[in-house]
Amino acid sequence: MAKTLVIVESPAKAKSLGKFLGKKYAVKASMGHIRDLPKSQFGVAVEEGFKPKYITIRGKGDIIKELKAATKKADRVLLASDPDREGEAIAWHLANILDINEDTPCRIEFNEITKQAVQQAVKHPRRVDLRKVDAQQARRILDRLVGYNLSPLLWRKVKKGLSAGRVQSVAMRLICDREEEIQAFVPEEYWSILAKLVKGKGNFEAKLHKIAGKKAHVPDEAQAKQILNDLAGETFEVAGVTRREKKRQPSAPFTTSSMQQEAYRKLNFTARKTMMVAQQLYEGLDLGKEGPVGLVTYIRTDSTRIAETAEKEAAEFIRERFGADYVSAEKRRVAPKGRAQDAHEAIRPTSVGREPDSIKNFLTRDQYRLYKLIWERFVASQMSPAVIDTTSVDIKAGKYIFRATGSIIKFPGFMQVYIEGRDDEEENNDAKTLPELNKGDVLKLRSIVPKQHFTQPPPRYTDATLIKTLEEKGVGRPSTYAPIVDTILKRGYVVRENKNFYPTELGFVVVDLLKRYFPNIIDVEFTADMEQKLDSIEEGDINWVEILEDFYNPFRQLLSVAEQEIERVKVEDEVTDEVCEHCGRNLVTKMGKYGKFLACPGFPECRNTRPLLEPTGVPCPECDGELVLRRSKKGRKFYGCSNYPDCEFVVWDKPTKQKCPQCDSMMVLKENKSGKVYRCSNKNCGGKITASDHVEENDRTADGESSTLGAY
Repeated sequence: MAKTLVIVESPAKAKSLGKFLGKKYAVKASMGHIRDLPKSQFGVAVEEGFKPKYITIRGKGDIIKELKAATKKADRVLLASDPDREGEAIAWHLANILDINEDTPCRIEFNEITKQAVQQAVKHPRRVDLRKVDAQQARRILDRLVGYNLSPLLWRKVKKGLSAGRVQSVAMRLICDREEEIQAFVPEEYWSILAKLVKGKGNFEAKLHKIAGKKAHVPDEAQAKQILNDLAGETFEVAGVTRREKKRQPSAPFTTSSMQQEAYRKLNFTARKTMMVAQQLYEGLDLGKEGPVGLVTYIRTDSTRIAETAEKEAAEFIRERFGADYVSAEKRRVAPKGRAQDAHEAIRPTSVGREPDSIKNFLTRDQYRLYKLIWERFVASQMSPAVIDTTSVDIKAGKYIFRATGSIIKFPGFMQVYIEGRDDEEENNDAKTLPELNKGDVLKLRSIVPKQHFTQPPPRYTDATLIKTLEEKGVGRPSTYAPIVDTILKRGYVVRENKNFYPTELGFVVVDLLKRYFPNIIDVEFTADMEQKLDSIEEGDINWVEILEDFYNPFRQLLSVAEQEIERVKVEDEVTDEVCEHCGRNLVTKMGKYGKFLACPGFPECRNTRPLLEPTGVPCPECDGELVLRRSKKGRKFYGCSNYPDCEFVVWDKPTKQKCPQCDSMMVLKENKSGKVYRCSNKNCGGKITASDHVEENDRTADGESSTLGAY
């Protein structure tokens, strides 16, 4: 019987395709790339038109032998790697090694691993797209030109083991520049004045909005006191009420970037974890009687486009589940942002009828949570806008105008299913409800609360905001965001503390050197422009060799200057008071895979190392020791007794000196977007105190506010 051999990247994908294609097809996996540039040498013949030297990846010999044997038995070979540049390059390498004529229709692609999509793809094979291959080769060689020239320079001038990538360096610069902004920031004091008012049985708050017709600005405590004095005895009367209806539109379906951002916000997934789990959902999972099936469409995309069939299926599902009013009355078309390629659909479930809870038992916890997020986002994107009645009330008290805002959801629309997360943690006053208020109403004043604030510097980057910034600036592509974050963490250029990225001293040193000697490499606009040129190669507008020549010739001259001018930079280790018990030297702090640790400066003669224990000032509840910050083998923070191993007391959350009012046990501090909560460390108790009820000595809220005046 005539057989067609289909080659994919992974066994999971092979299993899913095998189910759809039947006995006339054999499906094999290449396990990703089978050829690449060598790791141990440059691998690019610059003088021969940047000719790459590809070698078989170590450990792939048996796989290639198996694929060659399967190719000889087949009447036709179809290459079904992922539908992007990387997938096209894998198909091209396979065609070369397996002696498949790339000019014949041997390449198939599909945006989702479903029976219909796969069977349609098999019916319409095409040639390998050499323009995509050229674009991928150009990126790979470009990264090699930068990495294999800059990294050795850093080894010689700074320290061994460093690397400088073309795109990762820009991400490092963003983080370092933000840190410099924060360090240079000078906070300014300002005050807010809040009136707590009563109308009938309804209590609400209004904030000082205008003073004598001008926008209120209260710079210091003296003026805050003056305002309180002025308001003594004043009548609070409603001066005006503005009511209006507004529509809130749903967010577009996920792109790779927005999926990574939202998975970070709502699931606390790193970009790497998000892509790993998403790949599993895309390649296919066994759903019992249904067998293996791909649950989501292709996960590397910058498009928000949706196939018409998916729109119709979603509309029918929404109509049946929620009613006709919840179906979007218009087709939403979001124009591609900036430099988006718009090559694939948005990320969506392959079948909207496959509800998350109906397949929960077949998924791991992480798979279920991410699939649910993708499903809800897509369904909500096809629903009607929410209709919200908003009210804005101005309240006059002498020359002062206070403003209260509130809203009522008149029709929930898409909000019935999903609401997008936020990067900021600002209070949403519009969500508050107000009593019925009309012009001329005289209100009862309960109290006036002045609060001191200080302006805050720009926030440090998190996984979500860094990826968002890279996308907005056109740096990198959907497939590169997760590796960028991973690389700068592994190299010790940045650390992740409380979800924020902090540059290390090493990161500052490397960025400063690159700024001084290789300004283009670390320039955001230059890097974004290079991405556009790579897109132009795929479109056939530019020759890939010309791009490399234009880049490499000036780059080589900069390398020569840097080699001569850069003097050896020594990154000094921080010396501690801890003494090495083997040789008596003072231990220094070093940066390792899981953060800082103590090491003897006498290395390699003395190899003594020790965990860096950061004291908390909180006594251990089980002995006379002190609780100190430690890290697990996976780098996760926890707090344990300084007398370990004699005392094995540990807690994951930050310990405090606050005692539980119910059982007198130590309380720990938990922080989330809702604020700070002190919880009892005794699992059998369950006592808790919110930060609004109690704040420890020297503890401050996130925006540095305090209320030294008290309430009037």
